[in-house]
Amino acid sequence: MVSACKDGNPMLRDGQTGDWIGTFLGHKGAVWQAKLSDDARYAATASADFTAKVWDTRTGELLYILQHEHIVRAIAYPPGNSGMLATGGFEKKLRIFDLTEETPKAISDAEGSESTVTPVTISADRAFEIGAGSHTQPIKFIVWTAASEYIITASGDTLRWFYIPRRECIKTEKLDGEITSCELVSLDPRYSSPDDIGGGLPVLAVAAGRTVSFWGGQRADTQIKRFTLSHKAVSVGLDLRGKKFVVGEEPGTWAHVYRWDDATEIDVHKGHHGPIWSIAFSPDGNLYATASEDGTIKMWKNCDGLYGLWRGGAVAGERGSD
Repeated sequence: MVSACKDGNPMLRDGQTGDWIGTFLGHKGAVWQAKLSDDARYAATASADFTAKVWDTRTGELLYILQHEHIVRAIAYPPGNSGMLATGGFEKKLRIFDLTEETPKAISDAEGSESTVTPVTISADRAFEIGAGSHTQPIKFIVWTAASEYIITASGDTLRWFYIPRRECIKTEKLDGEITSCELVSLDPRYSSPDDIGGGLPVLAVAAGRTVSFWGGQRADTQIKRFTLSHKAVSVGLDLRGKKFVVGEEPGTWAHVYRWDDATEIDVHKGHHGPIWSIAFSPDGNLYATASEDGTIKMWKNCDGLYGLWRGGAVAGERGSD
C-alpha cells in the first residue's frame, strides 16, 4: 500500500504486514493523495508543490512530473491502465494526462553498470481538460469508474459524473455537506461474488456532513443506500463481502463500525490521536487500514484465523484488533 502525508514523503509498505518498503523522495510540499496503479507497478502522488508525480514502485525512481499552476489534491488511474492519469485540485480543472506520449530515458554510468532514469516533465497544457468550467471549488477526489469512459469528481458538496469522449458533465448530485471522503471500493475478482454489496461491481463510498452514501453500477451512478449518522463523517470504508462499513468521526479520533443492513453500530476502534482521514480495505477484504492526522496508519484484521502478523483474534463482522 502507498500512503500520503503532509511531510511530503509518501511511503510504500507491505499490504499485509505494514512493513516499510521505501519512501518516494522529491516533493517539496505536502502530499495530499497517493494511488497505486491496478498492477501496483506505479504509484502516483498529488502535492501542494503544484505537481503530480509518478514513481516506479520496484526501483523507487521518479518517472513523470506533471506540472500544474496550483495545488494538486486528487489523482486517479483508469481501471487496468497505468498509461493515463487524471488530476484535479485548486485550479478547479479536471485533466487527463497521457503518459505514453514520452518514455523516461535510462542513462548508464561510464562503466555501464548502473543507470538512472531522467523523468519526463509534462505541462498542464498538454493534458486533456474534461468538463471545462464545471467546478466552482477545488477538486478533492477523483474516481475512475468500472466503465472507463466515465469519471467522477468530488468538489465542495457536489459529486459530478463526466463522459470522457464528449468531455462533458452528464450528472450532478448535491450532498448534505462538504465531501470529505470519496473512493471506489472493490475486491480482487478472485474474492468477489454476485452476493457482495454491489453485485460484484465496485461501489462508490462517500462521506459528507453526517451522511454516508453508496453508489453502484458500471458508472457508480445509482445510489444503493444512504445513512444519516449521529456524528459527522470525515471518512468511510466499505466491506463488500462482510457487509459492514467503517466511519471516521468528526470531531473525534474513533472509527465506528456499522452493519450494512440497518446502520447499527457493532464496534468502535480506539487508538488514534487525530481525525481519521482515510479508510481502505485490502483487495481480499481480510484487512483494512485507517490513516490519521496523528501521522499513523493502523491495520485491522477482518477475517477468521491467521493473517499476516495476526495470530487468531477477531471473527469477521465482530470486534477487530490493530
